[in-house]
Amino acid sequence: MKWVDDSRKRMHKGANSIGNLFVEGFHYLGLFAIGAATAWASVAAFLGMVEKGTASVDDILLLFIYLELGAMVGIYFKTNHLPIRFLLYIAITALTRYLIGDVSHHKAPDIGLLYLCGGIFFLALSVLAVRFASYKFPSSKAIDSTGEVVGDNYSER
Repeated sequence: MKWVDDSRKRMHKGANSIGNLFVEGFHYLGLFAIGAATAWASVAAFLGMVEKGTASVDDILLLFIYLELGAMVGIYFKTNHLPIRFLLYIAITALTRYLIGDVSHHKAPDIGLLYLCGGIFFLALSVLAVRFASYKFPSSKAIDSTGEVVGDNYSER
């Protein structure tokens, strides 16, 4: 019965290898698609600014959102970890963009202005809480897709 157990182990190892290949292939395909879409959207927005002949603060903040999305994809590609701080930064930038556009292009400020500012404030507090928590309670070592340890928090190589 040893040959049956050995056959089962070989089959399990082969199935894991094939499954890992498909999962990692889909992972990289998705990352490249998101990165390409982000680059395409940022180039289209920039060309729209060039065609218009001017760049408003709204346009510049939109480019910052694309930059943060690209950085987030790059970090995720390198470390297989999605930093929540980047999502918070994108949300802060998006609310700021909306706030500037609302105040400069539309009606006089009302209670909505306070809601937007409160949202930005709470997101900023969230960034502070995440930064403090990651400093006070560091996570485990970041590992890339090959199993290698990445980042500065691992000094024993």
